Amino acid sequence: MAPAGTTSPVALVHCSSYQDEQLYRAVSRGLSLLGGAERFVRPGEQILIKPNLLIAASPDSAVSPHPTVFRAVARCLQEAGALLTYGDSPGFGPPALTARLVGYGAVASDLGIPLADFTGGRTVSFPEGRLIKQFVIADGVLAADGLVSLAKLKAHGLARLTGAVKNQFGCIPGMLKSEFHARMPDRDRFCQMLVDLNRLLKPRLYIMDAVIAMEGNGPRNGDPRPVSALLLSADPVALDVTACRLINLDPDLVLTNRWGEAWGLGSSQVELLGDPLDPLQVPDFRVNRRPLSSTGRQGWLGSLMKKWVIPRPALVPANCVCCGTCVEVCPVNPKAIDFPDHDSSRPPVYDYDLCIRCYCCQELCPHNAITIETPLLGRLIHR
Repeated sequence: MAPAGTTSPVALVHCSSYQDEQLYRAVSRGLSLLGGAERFVRPGEQILIKPNLLIAASPDSAVSPHPTVFRAVARCLQEAGALLTYGDSPGFGPPALTARLVGYGAVASDLGIPLADFTGGRTVSFPEGRLIKQFVIADGVLAADGLVSLAKLKAHGLARLTGAVKNQFGCIPGMLKSEFHARMPDRDRFCQMLVDLNRLLKPRLYIMDAVIAMEGNGPRNGDPRPVSALLLSADPVALDVTACRLINLDPDLVLTNRWGEAWGLGSSQVELLGDPLDPLQVPDFRVNRRPLSSTGRQGWLGSLMKKWVIPRPALVPANCVCCGTCVEVCPVNPKAIDFPDHDSSRPPVYDYDLCIRCYCCQELCPHNAITIETPLLGRLIHR
């Protein structure tokens, strides 16, 4: 982690294909620009590769880092002598099944990499936390000597960008992640929690797959968009700031960048290594660029803002198959989205007075049946 205000190296490597050898050369070059894989791992160390395996989805959907990126990263770390495991706690579904369906299982089998335990966890005290003083961390993470974070560049409803900092949220096992959404509906506090989590875990290296990114209704139901880049850094703030610049998004709109720098996780001052950024920029990348608005106001003004200004999830009935995923993952009690009269043959409906705007339903809907809409007053204000 680089102290705030210092300059952090970020390796930016042009890569236009998921072909195995091209990916391997690109990852090897990126690591060389940062001083080599040996800077991050030592022979005999147990190193966990933590990819963003949000949900079981095909590699070409751009939901997760592509399996060939995982293969290339693993090869480079094994060549440096690391003993590897891998894993994530998906938003929905068991880790082993998700890893297999995404394509990681076959790669891991080829390279002899076991799946780490992301079903159980233990409470870890973190007295240095600025907001959170303890976390429950997956057993597989705690068993490793070090962590390498493998992220995917995606648009995101709550955080605007799924990147290096947010990827560590999957180190919290199972439905415990939903509890954080319920406890911290305010976007600032949620992003502060993510920063504290990274400060606790201290991944040694962050790698982002932006060969094919996801724009639009991310992080699950958006559209693949070529960006043709890999990003590598020991500083997650610097990496996410660079990713923002690739897609023409003001880095200050991503609150993990703001709080990450303020709390010493990393720096927004980037020393770019490798390829130039300008030829790789995608200025019309579809992502939320609206100005930040507060969700933390209290009383009648807060209620007014929540009802008429703050973006909210919205059902697309034509796409809904009444699977109930949105109801299951809603973290509040009573549910902010539920089947009317408990009739699961009809699409669920929202009670926006209960909705905390965590967007878990939008994030995990398997049928692109939930989008994020801004109420009329909010659209007028942002305009």
